[in-house]
Amino acid sequence: MELCVISTTTTTAKAINPFLPSITRRVSSRLFRLDSVLQFGGRLNKPISSGPLETMSCVSRKFGFLGDSMSHGGDFRRFAAPSPAVETSVKEDKLPADLKVTETVQANSSVKLSVEVPKIVCEDCYQRVLTEFMKLSKVPGFRPKTRVPENIIVGFVGRPYVLRATVESILKRTLPHAMESVTGRALKDSIQIVSSFPEMEKAYSQLKTLSYEVVVDVVPELRWNPEDGYKNMKVVVELGDEIDAKKACERQLRQKYKSLGALKIVTDRGLQVGDLAVVDISATTIDEDGSTGQAIPDAESKGFHFDTEEGNRLLPGFLDSITGIRAGESKSFTLVFPESWKQENLRGQRAQFTVDCKELFYRDLPTLDDSLADKLLPGCTTLKEVEETLSKRCQEMEEEAKEQATDNAILEQIRKMVEVEIPQSLFEEQGRQFYGARLLEIQGSMKLTEDQLASLSSQKAVNEFLETQRESITNIIKQNLAVGDIFKRENLEFSTDELVKEVENSISEFKKHKQEYDEERVKDQVQEILEGAKVLEWLKERAEIEYITR
Repeated sequence: MELCVISTTTTTAKAINPFLPSITRRVSSRLFRLDSVLQFGGRLNKPISSGPLETMSCVSRKFGFLGDSMSHGGDFRRFAAPSPAVETSVKEDKLPADLKVTETVQANSSVKLSVEVPKIVCEDCYQRVLTEFMKLSKVPGFRPKTRVPENIIVGFVGRPYVLRATVESILKRTLPHAMESVTGRALKDSIQIVSSFPEMEKAYSQLKTLSYEVVVDVVPELRWNPEDGYKNMKVVVELGDEIDAKKACERQLRQKYKSLGALKIVTDRGLQVGDLAVVDISATTIDEDGSTGQAIPDAESKGFHFDTEEGNRLLPGFLDSITGIRAGESKSFTLVFPESWKQENLRGQRAQFTVDCKELFYRDLPTLDDSLADKLLPGCTTLKEVEETLSKRCQEMEEEAKEQATDNAILEQIRKMVEVEIPQSLFEEQGRQFYGARLLEIQGSMKLTEDQLASLSSQKAVNEFLETQRESITNIIKQNLAVGDIFKRENLEFSTDELVKEVENSISEFKKHKQEYDEERVKDQVQEILEGAKVLEWLKERAEIEYITR
């Protein structure tokens, strides 16, 4: 049951942006480099239309054709992350003629490369394929590794298989050369050969030449509007009264005092402020024509313990609507979800609520005096000491919340200043990381069955999350890219000592809780946090900040 209005002003910066500014580093680390070889058998974001390759895979395995690069079944459609040594391989594997590569800019920071492979290059690849088959085939009447006439080796292996192997060989050999035009810009996990494999086979068999198209995501270009607008920002920070130290202290003292009271059953009256009610809640949407719509699962609860003193944190109007209800009674009423509601799809939605009151209690509280001091806060001897200690804690919390709200307001403002087309591969990567983190939270808060975990981990569930959270994911990516760009533009830095100290502190925490960790990953995460902190510090020093209380 999530009957509460969410205030984003007091959410921590890390909660809104948990990977600050990791996106930028991730983009840099995912650059396609031609010092590595494209391998068959890796991953592409989208499958490419192609013909049946199962037969070719069998032939490749049978003859060990093309060595390690075909060890994953010869599916040319998917590419793994490049492995070291490809700039060298491109330079060493000099093609008999240059490729003709035409670059066309596409939407969402992607580029289409139209590649035309000269006939002489295709012929060279064809001869290499024949040579490999001759080395690996045991053709009757010929000694191993001896030269076999072309018509015989083709007939022995099968012309369709030789044709497919040649097309695969051309793609494997020419793709690194074709990608040279986007070296330093292309994201390595986004390469897609969008040409149909059967069409390439047909074209090569008829013309003895080959053309194909590759689409690849590139590092997004960030544009500031206005240019350098982040240097002198005017930021308005809204602070909710819930972070006010005085009010927070009063609330905490009241909660501690209430915990010392005994609950007793109410028998002679209805619900009033101060009581605790156990209720069942159900709700349905109300359509524009006034008819009942669908159930609202997020607003339903069985055996919900409703503390009336916390009524101001619930859905506005909920407490007033059930005041006076008695145990065993039921009430139905209409409310409207506020625009600040956590679930975006419910904002502004009219709903019909039904509340069944199961039990009703009041608190029998002891007299509030110095005798309760140690019970309210261990170590304290007077109520004044309790109040002073709580007040000091709440002041510290207020300052921290104020700083967090300031960070959030700044991050939100710089996000609005940038214009950028986000590559689909980057969006999917970030979205999957968020979903994975959310799934871990769910696992940590409740025990999931294998079926539940399988359902939540399915591609369908991930895709639904990506679609419903598209705007949020996109905003966070823009925010991270903006932070990373400022860090680079302004040549910000932190000391090695800071990095070493924070890494050591993080590792000691892992060891303390006996958790496994990857030291390099810990170092990367610490560096990301330090970069983000430096950017926020730099921005706050130059920003004009105004605080207002809602």
